Amino acid sequence: MTDASVSYEIPGATALCSGKVRDLYTLPDGTMLMVATDRISAYDFSLEPGIADKGKILTAMSLWWFEQLADLVPNHVLSTDVPDAVAGRALVCERLDMFAVECVARGYLAGSGLQDYGRTGAVCGQQLPAGLVDGDRLPQSIFTPATKAEAGAHDENVSYGAVVETVGADVAAELRRLTLAVYDRAEEVARERGIILADTKLEFGRRPDGTIVLADEVLTPDSSRFWPAETWQPGRPQPSYDKQFVRDWLTSPASGWDRHSEDPPPALPAEIVTRTRERYVRAYELLTGETLVASPRAP
Repeated sequence: MTDASVSYEIPGATALCSGKVRDLYTLPDGTMLMVATDRISAYDFSLEPGIADKGKILTAMSLWWFEQLADLVPNHVLSTDVPDAVAGRALVCERLDMFAVECVARGYLAGSGLQDYGRTGAVCGQQLPAGLVDGDRLPQSIFTPATKAEAGAHDENVSYGAVVETVGADVAAELRRLTLAVYDRAEEVARERGIILADTKLEFGRRPDGTIVLADEVLTPDSSRFWPAETWQPGRPQPSYDKQFVRDWLTSPASGWDRHSEDPPPALPAEIVTRTRERYVRAYELLTGETLVASPRAP
């Protein structure tokens, strides 16, 4: 996260930092207030405009998933009793010592995993069967960690050995175990609801007593690939209920943006904003079975 202006003035809370999507505050009792804004990011840029209700969707989905996973791993949520200014989009959380590792699990071949496989036949040093194509289901889920980059830098896939060097052998083994346990549970739950969970990124922290805790957000369209199960067809890019829709527009001729230039991306057209919101809402409603109550300003 970067030092930046936060989006809300919250009495009694001290602004700590602002990331591409979330703002963090310290509360008087030493706990953290994590606020999910409506900002959306891609390729290490915060984009304009935001997506109406996105912060509420991410928060509600994370809470729902934390409940589904409670028997597998503790989480950092202490309370949903938050100031009115951020109601529905904020959580009171434990302060943790966060691990400098992006814990990624993949059950299907896509994204940077597909790119790695195309170059080497492996992902993060893990050899995969020959002949796999875009969207294929893997023989079993795999742990494919990445660096947790500083602001403005790119996360990079790394080997399991690099994780061991970063956090130690025992912690690395537990992060891998927990990541795959969470993914395997969530993949099954999502599939029952008509969604393929292709991959996901998790973050973990450590309590003072050494307990490893699931933190940040979990299993949202920002951090996961959600594909409609009914249209899944390996060998091509998949339709999705996630942020990939925005990435695809940014790298299309329609945007006029060169990803490899130093120029920031253009503003998102109204149609792209609307269709992105529709995907996030669809993912939320399919998974949770709840109907999103839109904010007054949402379409």
